[in-house]
Amino acid sequence: MAMPVFGALVEYGADFLGPVPNVVIFQFNPETMTRTLSIPPRAVDATQRETSQAGEPAYERFTVEATFSAADQRNSGDPIGIAYGVGPQLAALQAMVYPVKTQGGDATPAIDPVGSQLQAQGPQPTQPIPRLQTPRILFIWGATRIVPVSIESLTITEQIYDGSLNPLEAQVSIGLAVITPNACSDDTIGQGALAWTQKNQDRLAAANLARSAALVTHLIPF
Repeated sequence: MAMPVFGALVEYGADFLGPVPNVVIFQFNPETMTRTLSIPPRAVDATQRETSQAGEPAYERFTVEATFSAADQRNSGDPIGIAYGVGPQLAALQAMVYPVKTQGGDATPAIDPVGSQLQAQGPQPTQPIPRLQTPRILFIWGATRIVPVSIESLTITEQIYDGSLNPLEAQVSIGLAVITPNACSDDTIGQGALAWTQKNQDRLAAANLARSAALVTHLIPF
């Protein structure tokens, strides 16, 4: 039996040789995903006919409805799931939204008193994983759709809590915008992902063309 393929959001650095800063794998593949293609306005010539605008591609956006649950982790005795529920997944998603703060002082003195009160509640975080100033994220949806994206919106609905008010289940609506080739010109991974996805889209369109050509012969009498 083939292993199921799960969608994911992967934050990456300048390359994949170093540690991957952040990964969120969809625990359950969403049953629906909304895709929106926003077409840039076309220039109009003197005869009021639309003319093409080379270099201005359509902007594609996704809305993914994801579900997270800590039931399996808690039943299997996973210490992180027991201690924090689905909090780690939600925190990882939120980390992909915010750029890294490099100014404003060290927050360690303020964090230490809080942390000292919570040490007995579960596993403690270790050394932070380095992240870029502006997160770079790949949206992976199967082998043929891998695109660089930015997260435009997160709507998180926490549903069940444990005794420490850690969320045990959550529904998350994730709004993603595909980054255009011009906007990621300095990102070789993003450029490669876009080229790979476009290549697969072209192959699918060609497959449909071949099938349509066969059907047309049955629709047009000669």
